[in-house]
Amino acid sequence: QVQLVESGGGLVQPGGSLRLSCAASGSLFSQLTMAWYRQAPGNQRELVAAITSSGGTDYRPAVKGRFTISRDNAKNMAYLQMNSVKPEDTAVYYCNVKGTLFHVSHNYWGQGTQVTVSS
Repeated sequence: QVQLVESGGGLVQPGGSLRLSCAASGSLFSQLTMAWYRQAPGNQRELVAAITSSGGTDYRPAVKGRFTISRDNAKNMAYLQMNSVKPEDTAVYYCNVKGTLFHVSHNYWGQGTQVTVSS
């Protein structure tokens, strides 16, 4: 089992920066892919960025070059550095950890943290 707790959300002005953190419990975190999703009101939850256990990354085009995903397996932590934020980045951001280990599927979610981009 993996439990996830996000932090770092808040109100930020357009063009500003914010760093989200995801604290994971359990011993499986380092072996699973970690991702950040977001969901704006009236929209479906969408993938923002993902990082594999070995450090490979992927971003949705809208955030590429502005956001950076990273992880520290020794600390069971993952991060999303958000730079040059835009009003359309406003959403609840969720931490997700998933993967298959020894034929067992894992998929865990945090409770979400609100990010609001507004002047």
